[in-house]
Amino acid sequence: MEFQQEIQLISSKIKSYRIERNMSVQDLAYLCNMERSSISRIESGRVNITVKTLCIISSALGIEPKDLL
Repeated sequence: MEFQQEIQLISSKIKSYRIERNMSVQDLAYLCNMERSSISRIESGRVNITVKTLCIISSALGIEPKDLL
């Protein structure tokens, strides 16, 4: 799998977990101390996130980072 496909897979998992928890993009952004637009870019796969960001988001979602990989 190419890296762009991996980014898209992670992005879609983030969105799925967020929706599963009835959270808005704004809710997740608040918990991550990030801008709403940043979360939107991450969920759309337009951003290659760092491991740190992945850990922050997974913590806000109440999951392990490995669940997004």
